[in-house]
Amino acid sequence: MTGRFAVRTRVTNKIERSALVMRPAEAMYALVVDVESYPRRFGWCQSTELIERGEDTMKARMDVQLAGFKTWFITENTMEPGRWMEMRLADGPFKRLYGRWEFKPLSEQACKVSLVLEFEPASSLLGPVIKLGMQGLADRMVDDFVRTAMAEAA
Repeated sequence: MTGRFAVRTRVTNKIERSALVMRPAEAMYALVVDVESYPRRFGWCQSTELIERGEDTMKARMDVQLAGFKTWFITENTMEPGRWMEMRLADGPFKRLYGRWEFKPLSEQACKVSLVLEFEPASSLLGPVIKLGMQGLADRMVDDFVRTAMAEAA
């Protein structure tokens, strides 16, 4: 007897970006975890809502513009102050969304900022658009955080 079955492969997209910044790791961390300020600082962020905040946790919603269309997601974040923040999908148009910011001190006044995003769109139809949008968003996020940190230091 011959059985028929379908094999589903999981398509996870991974994006990695980093930058060397002449700012302390703690300053860059503080900028990234200040999600309530994203809409006034960054054009790609339409709005944010801080749903919960603990000592080293946060749950937040972000409404963003990706590749010409608007979308939203809610993440549950865990943090080690001054070092890293991890984001995991709580709700939104993804099957899977994971992100990690890392802030590695290089000296008292410089650090390496790294962002890793892994995601799987919920819709195969919108998958290519979401992938393109997330790649652009990752580029802009790192660049915009660095630019904002340097402007605030001046």
